Amino acid sequence: MNVKTFSNPMMLKVGLSALVLLGGAVWMTANSQAEQTAAAPATGRPALTVRTAELRDDKWSRSLAANGSILPWQEAVISAQVQGLRIAEVNVSIGDYVRQGDVLVTLDNFARAGDDVTGRSEQGRIVAPDDGVISAANANVGSMLQSGAELFRLIRKGRLEWRAELTAEELMLIRKGMVAEISVGEGRVMRGTVRAISPAVNPQTRYGYALVTLPNSNGIIAGAFARGTFDISGGKQNLQSLPQSAILQRGSTTYVLVVGADNRVHERTVTVGQRFGDRIQIKQGLKAKEPVVESGGAFLTEGDVVQVVKG
Repeated sequence: MNVKTFSNPMMLKVGLSALVLLGGAVWMTANSQAEQTAAAPATGRPALTVRTAELRDDKWSRSLAANGSILPWQEAVISAQVQGLRIAEVNVSIGDYVRQGDVLVTLDNFARAGDDVTGRSEQGRIVAPDDGVISAANANVGSMLQSGAELFRLIRKGRLEWRAELTAEELMLIRKGMVAEISVGEGRVMRGTVRAISPAVNPQTRYGYALVTLPNSNGIIAGAFARGTFDISGGKQNLQSLPQSAILQRGSTTYVLVVGADNRVHERTVTVGQRFGDRIQIKQGLKAKEPVVESGGAFLTEGDVVQVVKG
């Protein structure tokens, strides 16, 4: 086997020099790329595409919501004061509207002169003590009167009211004469005013009540469930608000993500107030015209870059 060797020292030096230069070129290229990578700004791609929102001037009424029932304003119990007389005729039924003095029941011919059957009359009849609606009727033709037995119930004046169930803290916000809006049935809304407020709450349920007078209760059934709201602000108040989706919560801290001029987001603690629909009042922490992330903030952290879209 023939092995060729470099016998010329000059050729050996040239070959070594070429290898050194090639290695140097490779190292310089790699080092240059690393420096460029390190020097490049760390913006990268936006973490999220977002829309922004700003504080909006609003006028809201502060309200308190409650549930309750529709009840008679006052209900009179009509009963017999004597016994042993037979009912000859019943002139009214449930739901009838009667006037004061209308004859409700006529007694038979066994009524004796001088018997005070109603406490108001000696004519063998029972009459309505006031205007109103008959809400219950237990009198039947042919039955014998029993002293003190209930014959009818009468909703005086036909008036109904809303009994709103409220906690002690809520009752302390209510005042007599305060306006309330009551929703009952299929979309019927009525406005009423607070007539009375309970001075104590039930120790078992921890609820008290406010009684709201209904100016027009035609077509409303006593005992019906109703929802309502009290206007506890005394009128509309000027305030600033953001969409509820822009408000974030971490523990006890409430904050928003403000978008800076460099499109980076920064956490800003805010103080919130009342809610109205899908908006929340901002009391402190944010200035007018400052853009905040409208939604999706839960996927972002301090310093993230975002792409802002209009509309």
